[in-house]
Amino acid sequence: MQASPEQRRVSLALTGASGVCYGLRLLEVLSQSGHQIELMVSSSALQCLRLECQLPPHPKEFLEQLNVRRELIRIHRVENIASSLASGSSLGDLHAGLIVPCSMGTLARISMGNSANLIERHADVLIKERIPLVLVPRETPLSSLHLENLLRLSRLGCHIVPAMPGFYHHPQSKEDLIDHVVGKILDVIRIEHNLFKRWKGE
Repeated sequence: MQASPEQRRVSLALTGASGVCYGLRLLEVLSQSGHQIELMVSSSALQCLRLECQLPPHPKEFLEQLNVRRELIRIHRVENIASSLASGSSLGDLHAGLIVPCSMGTLARISMGNSANLIERHADVLIKERIPLVLVPRETPLSSLHLENLLRLSRLGCHIVPAMPGFYHHPQSKEDLIDHVVGKILDVIRIEHNLFKRWKGE
């Protein structure tokens, strides 16, 4: 992996799929490492935060309960299509965009270029500007429709990183499983980490 210690600016969107814990952990790791985060949280993701993590359903409130560097996180309202994230001319030094987790509805709309909110419009801009976009679906089983949408996005250059933790590193906790997936996401966008023990061969 050609990792770089440089501080990066990335966008991170949380959408309404189970597995919001992956997005929260990614938020912590990125900010603790000094990277700047442009954060978007859908209304459905806020419900998942409350149901799965018992966190308040408001970005400013739930960030207070996480181990993050708040000064490095800028919140964008998903209803604000006038946000700088909605225009390719404003992305500047953006290193990559991440949607973690990515719901099947969000994935379908992105695959068809049908932008109903800032998250989907931002993804559309990343694709057209050839800026890395990482989608982390967490759904099972997958229907043919899901698979067709995933294939279409992969062919457009998106990175598909399903939330499928491995076990070769002998995880001892739920946190180990989460870190394995988060580490795989960081690998794709070439950001250095030490979240899991890499396989060195037998």
